[in-house]
Amino acid sequence: MSEEILINKEIDDAGIYEQILPQVEELINGNEPVVTGLSNITSLLKTAFDKISWVGFYLVRDNKLFLGPFQGNTACTVIEFNKGVCGTAAERRETIIVDSVEEFPGHIACDAGSRSEIVVPLVYKKNVAGVLDLDSYKYSAFGATDKKYLEQLCEILINKLNWEEFSLS
Repeated sequence: MSEEILINKEIDDAGIYEQILPQVEELINGNEPVVTGLSNITSLLKTAFDKISWVGFYLVRDNKLFLGPFQGNTACTVIEFNKGVCGTAAERRETIIVDSVEEFPGHIACDAGSRSEIVVPLVYKKNVAGVLDLDSYKYSAFGATDKKYLEQLCEILINKLNWEEFSLS
């Protein structure tokens, strides 16, 4: 079955998010594997925003973040909690926006071209299930608008996907 996503890229970021969030609700199917839903979300975000150079999920197993579905260049495969932006967001359980990755202590440079980043944790039943990571080749590409809507998107993923049956093993 083919899914068609409609995106008008001639509007501001808030408008784009407001277009795609209702479509995410329709795209995500809790009867399908978690990885299926996450894969479609990475494609949707990469398609919707030209500022994104890389988008993907890191998923928790054995208190580490393992590379999950993504769009972009090859990436780091394992990240320790409290290491880099992803591990720090997972440890703190809060969204982190980095305007310049060179200024983030301990930044892990999976893509040397990356200049800015936003990472949103996926928290299910008070436990971090993973993080959503977006990178850009532009400085200060992400801000409060991205934070607001990406947190809403992650809430949809937490509520609609079947995390009880999810396993990285």
